[in-house]
Amino acid sequence: MGRRQAGSVKKPGRGVPKKPASRTKRVKPWGPAEVEEAFRRFAKANPEPRGELEHINPYTLLVAVVLSAQATDAGVNKATRPLFAKVDTPQKMLALGEDRLRDAIKTIGLYRNKAKNVIALSERLVAEHGGQVPRSREALEALPGVGRKTANVVLNIAFGEPTIAVDTHLFRVANRTGLAPGKTPREVEDGLLRVIPDRYKHHAHHWLILHGRYVCKARVPDCPKCLINDLCRWPEKRI
Repeated sequence: MGRRQAGSVKKPGRGVPKKPASRTKRVKPWGPAEVEEAFRRFAKANPEPRGELEHINPYTLLVAVVLSAQATDAGVNKATRPLFAKVDTPQKMLALGEDRLRDAIKTIGLYRNKAKNVIALSERLVAEHGGQVPRSREALEALPGVGRKTANVVLNIAFGEPTIAVDTHLFRVANRTGLAPGKTPREVEDGLLRVIPDRYKHHAHHWLILHGRYVCKARVPDCPKCLINDLCRWPEKRI
């Protein structure tokens, strides 16, 4: 046999043991009693939670949620406050036009593409829904710039449907605490809908989003302030 050339990489043979694949330790799921207790506490602390996007009606809510993608609610509110004072229907939005809309929302990230979507969805609302925001998930998700999360927000806030919109905050809370672990937003959404008692579903997404935004924060969660720190399964929690 010839010698192996210098610099060549030796491939592992049969006698070389392979390193065991690392396994992520699964968090033990919450039981029904723990889920009930968590939402009982949320309800007691904040009986009527509200979303932080300012709006006047279902149409302005829809526009605000579309604009909020990859942007903060505070930033969206700053831009939409003067806009919605004058433009609160799809007909008025079309009269405003894309150029002036773009100028009104230029402080929001991705404003050019968002302006196109708002004009396009306004055209569809006028042409197909009589200028009204539909109450159907299928019809909402057919609108330009509207995905499942946006549809869930509109269905919940505008129409009182027990939907759960999974944003980055809610996704983090559900996985970190063990309430409803999932690899994707849809897995988390489905898990939450399975475990949350019906009487809490209407406000559940607000409680969890606000909890993730102000308490169970990404970098430095405020565990001592957490209402559910005794129920939380996160191994790194600090109480």
